[in-house]
Amino acid sequence: MSDTKTPRLQYRFDGRDDDSAPVLILGPSLGTTWHMWDRQVPELAQHWRVFRFDLPGHGGSPAHPAGSVEALAERLLATLDELGIQRFGYAGCSLGGAIGAELALRHPERVASLAVIAASPRFGTADEFRQRGVIVRSNGLDPIARTAPERWFTHGFATAQPAITDWAVQMVRTTDPGCYIASCEALAAFDVREELSDIGVPTLVLVGSEDQVTGPAEARTLVAGIPDARLAVVPGASHLAPVEQPAAVTDLLVRHFTSAWPAAHEKTGQTAIQAAPVKPVLAPPPPSAPPRAEIAAAQQPEAATRPDPHDAGLKTRREVLGDAHVDRALATADDFSGDFQELLTRYAWGEIWSRPGLDRRTRSSVTLATLVAGGHLDELVFHTRAALRNGLTAAEIKEILLQTAVYCGVPAANAAFKVAQQVIREETTPQE
Repeated sequence: MSDTKTPRLQYRFDGRDDDSAPVLILGPSLGTTWHMWDRQVPELAQHWRVFRFDLPGHGGSPAHPAGSVEALAERLLATLDELGIQRFGYAGCSLGGAIGAELALRHPERVASLAVIAASPRFGTADEFRQRGVIVRSNGLDPIARTAPERWFTHGFATAQPAITDWAVQMVRTTDPGCYIASCEALAAFDVREELSDIGVPTLVLVGSEDQVTGPAEARTLVAGIPDARLAVVPGASHLAPVEQPAAVTDLLVRHFTSAWPAAHEKTGQTAIQAAPVKPVLAPPPPSAPPRAEIAAAQQPEAATRPDPHDAGLKTRREVLGDAHVDRALATADDFSGDFQELLTRYAWGEIWSRPGLDRRTRSSVTLATLVAGGHLDELVFHTRAALRNGLTAAEIKEILLQTAVYCGVPAANAAFKVAQQVIREETTPQE
């Protein structure tokens, strides 16, 4: 059972008013509400008890940010647990699809059958989503809302359906900014590429042929990795295929869930669903002999009590500075500078930045002040960018630099203001 303290999600049921009926869950994408599924519900509700939910801060769900896909999945399970729903079919779009994959991986006993739409085992790059978070923190959701139709629909559909286009813009505008930023962080950290083979339920991977966000290439990666998966490409649809091509998507979902979840139609009742035959998953092979390094650690337990900080450092370094910056630094390392890059990763990022005593906003604040004091303007460039990614606003960075004028000197602060101002302009100006 899920933690009773976990915040719950807003939800609604459609279809059979029968607690024993098989449940089909529909998960929304980032920036949308459960209304993105309105055109599917009439048909699906004839077969299942349809459960829709809103993400935190979206629609009517309470604005309690969740910064990982795992946390979003746990909130959904907590809501389902309160309702007594143990086993279900699940269809999700984009971020909703990531939640479905997370459920299938971490709670396979709960998921009877799965459909992921406009999804990917990794959504773009972490830098892209963290940059989006900087834009929202600096400018609000309006720039993201205005460009949503371009990401979600084909040009022809957006032009021919102005009412739906306006609806899409308003959905994003009315989302809680903090929850939107947290959802961006969740997508930035999501990566199940190495775990796809562990998804053991029948899976439909559905994608719009014109999707420029998570297109057919990402869909094929999912199909190649999931053992029992099939691909469906919807012509003339972009990212929000359920909205743009509702009839085609509805038909594919009905066919998938009626064929891949037959027990829900042969019998009624939650007991029947729990007893439904689940595709057997091959047991993992017996573990091989442990690597030599692990044997050494077992023989010297005192050495194993302190983990190598390199991996944690590299992860933190990438999250704070961005993949592109770190990739450039590591790519230019050679025999002369490679040891220095190793020292930075292992000690600056693994030993200090990864410590739990201060959050990253505070560490960025300290770093900015010390760089000004030392006159290290080159590093101030990418640490100003990192501060924005870590949640500091332009106004807060200004206050830090004003404080340095008192304690580090006006000339030092003057030079820092010029550097930081340029970075902030670049990072917080919405891309047209």
